[in-house]
Amino acid sequence: MKKFVALVGTNTVKSTNRKLLQYMKKRYADEAEIDVVELKGLPIFKKTKEAFVPQQARDMADKIDASDGVIIGTPEYDHSIPALLSSALAWLSYGIHPLMDKPVMIVGTSYGTLGASRAQAQLRQILDSPELKATVLPSSEFLLGHSLQAFDDKGDLKSATEAQKLDGLFDDFLDFVDLTDQLDHSKKLHEQQAATFSWDNGTTGDDK
Repeated sequence: MKKFVALVGTNTVKSTNRKLLQYMKKRYADEAEIDVVELKGLPIFKKTKEAFVPQQARDMADKIDASDGVIIGTPEYDHSIPALLSSALAWLSYGIHPLMDKPVMIVGTSYGTLGASRAQAQLRQILDSPELKATVLPSSEFLLGHSLQAFDDKGDLKSATEAQKLDGLFDDFLDFVDLTDQLDHSKKLHEQQAATFSWDNGTTGDDK
């Protein structure tokens, strides 16, 4: 059985993105073990001379390292991902690289119609950055609009159409994880680059 880490990209108490990830954990329990992980409590990213990484970020990195893939649920704030999620990804690329070549599936909910579409596009760009080098499931988005009305009292999606759409994307992600496991030709190079990476060498990431 696959093991996935699902990152809740917000610290909102009644987040529908958290509700969606919890729904996925329950719905796909026979296919994968999904560990829903909170970002709440992580400090805002700050570069230090000692390259200090908070223990919470290190624990998160350990879980990602041990997983087969990552699912990220993001809301959209002003056409972008929340500062909390951006900061968490910065910590996860600061001397540690758990997302490198890790399969990632992106989902998102919003109270409006668009379902976090712009935030998902931005998140793809961030995950593709040299410091992160995640492998994102291509050409697929789960955009759940009007999310306040999307779930019933049990936390299940009301719309059979939306549930079927999510089922299809999750099945694609399972296949994608198996496929990316075979694409290991560049992994050693990525690992070598990460091992010699310096935040002060004037290359990528030196503004952090």
